[in-house]
Amino acid sequence: MVSALSAVVDPAASLSAATAAAAVVEWLWTLALFLFPGLVAAGLCAPFLAAERLRALFRVLPPAGRLLPSYVGVAVGLSVPYIAGVALTVALVDSAGPGWSEGFLDTALFGGVIAGLVAPALAVLGLPRLGIDWDPTGYGPGTWGVLVAAGLWYAVVAAVPLVALAVGMALPGGY
Repeated sequence: MVSALSAVVDPAASLSAATAAAAVVEWLWTLALFLFPGLVAAGLCAPFLAAERLRALFRVLPPAGRLLPSYVGVAVGLSVPYIAGVALTVALVDSAGPGWSEGFLDTALFGGVIAGLVAPALAVLGLPRLGIDWDPTGYGPGTWGVLVAAGLWYAVVAAVPLVALAVGMALPGGY
């Protein structure tokens, strides 16, 4: 009983609990920061789910048969190159001058190529070779069109804040 009471009134024990709680909150904010761009892009790209071909793709991706988790997972996954590009720009490039502006524009460009061209090519060319046959129409021009249009729209959605940041950083006085 005495040891339980001393733990309650011991300032070191409460400081330790506060430190642990602060660490958990920091990890949650970091997780939210990394998930936020992909979740916003998923919401803004949702109209493309009207295409049955796209819904068929997300139904076969893990977890199989579950459209929404697959769709959100792909949207968050496609945001990784953008987040990595911004993080690398901030970490490696001097903020003086146009360095960050160029880094953000490069990130938007390379992320756009990945989302708009590489991801659709992997879906149409790579998945069937892995035994994942997802397109009921046979991977024709319509499938390519829907995937490339969705990928390019994702790239535009992701590029808008990066280009805005790049323009702001390039202005006299920078940020």
